[in-house]
Amino acid sequence: MDIKSLIKGTAAGAAVGFACYALSNARPLKKMSIRHDARKALKAMGDLLGDIKSVIM
Repeated sequence: MDIKSLIKGTAAGAAVGFACYALSNARPLKKMSIRHDARKALKAMGDLLGDIKSVIM
């Protein structure tokens, strides 16, 4: 069993669970804010991973 993939899967599951919980308990205006912030965070994460990949390669 690969520990790295286990940790990644656990972290992804926790993130999805938290997001579902936050969206289900938020008011409509707050839901839009959460979605906007999530899009910005995903874009920043993609940019960061791209930068790291370009440095390594």
